[in-house]
Amino acid sequence: MSEKPASTTLSLALSGGGARGIAHLGVLAALDELGLPVGALAGASSGAIASTFYAAGFAPREVLRLLQGTSIPRLTRPVFGRQGLLGLEAVGHLLERYLGVGLRFEDLRLPLTLVATDLEAAESVYFSQGPLLLPLLGSAAVPIVYRPIEYQGRQLVDGGLLNNLPVEPLLPLGLPIVGVHCNPINREGRLPNLRRVVERTLQIALSANVASRKVQCALLLEPPALRQYRPLDFRKADELFEVGYRHTLGQEEALRALLEK
Repeated sequence: MSEKPASTTLSLALSGGGARGIAHLGVLAALDELGLPVGALAGASSGAIASTFYAAGFAPREVLRLLQGTSIPRLTRPVFGRQGLLGLEAVGHLLERYLGVGLRFEDLRLPLTLVATDLEAAESVYFSQGPLLLPLLGSAAVPIVYRPIEYQGRQLVDGGLLNNLPVEPLLPLGLPIVGVHCNPINREGRLPNLRRVVERTLQIALSANVASRKVQCALLLEPPALRQYRPLDFRKADELFEVGYRHTLGQEEALRALLEK
């Protein structure tokens, strides 16, 4: 059962970023290794997945191993419907396998908020109570690529579309907010084909809503090395994990200072 976070803990806002979201696992592993306590989390898209597993009690390196043992292409079944090319049914079954059927926010060891986008209302929706699986799938459902997730009368898609650094649910807690942004733009990267153009377009769209939220963080972790990775570089999971891990270790002094304040 999640409880109100202690006053001497950090709160984390984890962004989306496709495969680069694997860096979140490295960040969380480093925080655990340094003994820096996390009191609450909020996540969007791939950040929603990482924060959910962590809040459920999974060690970050264990989640990395689960990811590496999963065939990403087999997780998506083409549906060619009017609202998206791929379905998330296989992803849902996999999450149920590891997280348990019927998992609720109240079952987690840490308070967690997930953000999704209501496609019809064009607004962000926050979930922190009740059933967890559908809000999680909705938060990670990239528009056009995946079908929207129907939940509570809403059509839910990727939370990063309108809020890719969800600090808002953490502000009332009064804890130091550490923003972890894994979607930096490589401004020197070339765009040789349509696929790269689409990737860059999505990056720009997601980054547009982050600037005003970065300044609300007591500390921002944004590993520069992530610029060299693409959103679909899942085969480089080890490298992405290390990027987040090493960057966070390098911020130990700043992180401890937040707790001392």
